[in-house]
Formats: sequence, structure tokens, C-alpha cells
Amino acid sequence: MHIGTTAALTGMMLMSTAALAAEKTPPPRSAMLTRLVDCKSIAQPNERLACYDREVAALDAAESSKQIMVVDKEQVRKTRRSLFGLELPDLGIFGGGDKSDDADEVSKIEAKVKSASRNPYGQWSFELEDGARWVQTDDHVLAIEPKAGDTILIKRAAFGSYMANVNGQRTFRIQRTR
Repeated sequence: MHIGTTAALTGMMLMSTAALAAEKTPPPRSAMLTRLVDCKSIAQPNERLACYDREVAALDAAESSKQIMVVDKEQVRKTRRSLFGLELPDLGIFGGGDKSDDADEVSKIEAKVKSASRNPYGQWSFELEDGARWVQTDDHVLAIEPKAGDTILIKRAAFGSYMANVNGQRTFRIQRTR
């Protein structure tokens, strides 16, 4: 019985490891982009140019009709920043799975407070200028009440949590709600 349990646990661990490894694999290249890149391997110049013209036209039409989207690294960085604090699945579309992108991972943001108010439990709710909404999740008291125009610094903390401070005051726990 003990050997069977050990074998079952080992099997589950191996499957979990394989699943985690599969999650880190970058998404495959678009078939449309692959066809365009494949044009460069055509030796005959006229055929290669015809291939490029055909595939670029198809790519342009697909992008215009929103069937495909091409984004640069700066757009990915801005999107990651705007999503900071939200619990979203890693779809691999914002650089997920690529170790070279780890340096671009957003670990903190600094923003301006658009509005600040207290909920019935005395915790602060913040709307930032970019539209993000955050709420205090602990009971730490702020010495100076936050107001519109104040600077808030929000940092990623342990176990998926976030810490914030307003104008350098005492740090408190915070959670993004929108």
C-alpha cells in the first residue's frame, strides 16, 4: 500500500511539473507571420517579392479587421502597468513565459490620486488618475488624510498581496478592485 501511494504521489508531482513547464512555453508564432517570414527562404527574387507582397497584404488586412494585433515592447509595458494589481490568467500575450521579459515585469507603480474616501469600516478607497481603484485591506491609520493630487506608491508584496503608501506615510495593505 505504501509503495502504491508513493508511486501515485510521484506521478502527480511529475504531471504538475509538466503542466507548469507547459505554462511557461511562449505561445506559438501566428501562422500568418510564419508564412511571411518563410518568404525570405525563396531563392528566386521575383517569387520572393511576390510572396512578400501577398503575405504583407494578408497581414495588413488581418490587422485592419482586428483578426491579428501587432504590439511593440512599449505597448506591452504600458499594458502591464495598467493591469498591475489585477488577478488575471497568464495568457502569454503580454510577454508571459519569456524569461527575457522578466526585467520588464511591473513590481511597483507610482501614481496620482484622483480621489480618496473612507468606507464604513474606516479603510481608504482610492481612484487613481488612470482609472484604477484600490482599497485598503488592513486597519492602519494614516496620519494625514489622502486627497486628490497626492502621490501613491504601490508595491507588489508577498503571496500576491500589495503594499502602499501615500506621500511617504506609513505603509498599509491594499487591493485592486478595478
